[in-house]
Amino acid sequence: MYPPKIIKNLQKRALTIRKHVVDSIYLAGSGHPGGSLSITDILTCLYFHEMHHDPKNPQMETRDRLVLSKGHSAPALYAALAEAGYFEVKALNKLRKINQFLQGHPSISVPGVEISTGSLGQGLSVGIGMALAGKLDKKDYHVFVILGDGEIDEGQIWEAAASASHFKLNNLIAILDRNGLQIDGPTEEIMSLEPIPLRWRAFGWHVLEIDGHDIEEILMSFDEAKKSMKPTLIIAHTIKGKGVSFMEGTLSFHGKSPTKEQWVKALSELEQEEQELYD
Repeated sequence: MYPPKIIKNLQKRALTIRKHVVDSIYLAGSGHPGGSLSITDILTCLYFHEMHHDPKNPQMETRDRLVLSKGHSAPALYAALAEAGYFEVKALNKLRKINQFLQGHPSISVPGVEISTGSLGQGLSVGIGMALAGKLDKKDYHVFVILGDGEIDEGQIWEAAASASHFKLNNLIAILDRNGLQIDGPTEEIMSLEPIPLRWRAFGWHVLEIDGHDIEEILMSFDEAKKSMKPTLIIAHTIKGKGVSFMEGTLSFHGKSPTKEQWVKALSELEQEEQELYD
């Protein structure tokens, strides 16, 4: 069990990040709010509790690494990095603007971003390379890879999954954003993924399932993953668009920014939730 103060502080931080996501995508006029909001709680727990990292020294050799394989959710990553101190928060207002450094998908030109991503299916392979390098160099760090559920249709994911268990990469923790939706519709209609736990266990992984919006469950899953002698997959059951009523559980905002009226409503809902946390 974690102290209520820690949980509440992380919940507040997650709401701040959600507001940044909505703001930055609205100002950009394009982006992916749904998949960004579904991983906000996970990113919050990683950057503000779990990961060993230093915004003043982004290349610290012993840092934990994060690979956002589902790169279209970059607005959430950028918001977390800005709040963590990697760059100024006001830079978020320049998302996807010409001659600015916050591109639509993660780029290594952004302080704190480990690898340029966006072409789905490749991030797990990159994470494996980082984790294997840590083993070879005898460095005590962990590599976290955030995957989209539609993304694991890719064959390269399964080749990577086999490699991770072969090399006994217990310093590798993959987190599956299981929001049930991909660009063409529900994942189970496009290409059935289930039974996900059995498939990954068959590939030699330790598998956990959690509520991806429950801060304490997220933190406890990281604790358990670090005790395993295998690579770990955390299946985080999430809601696409979490935190904004009219975005939740819909594909309507995949690659689409809110209108001005929707932006105002979204911020109002998030601010109301924030007020309830402070009361």
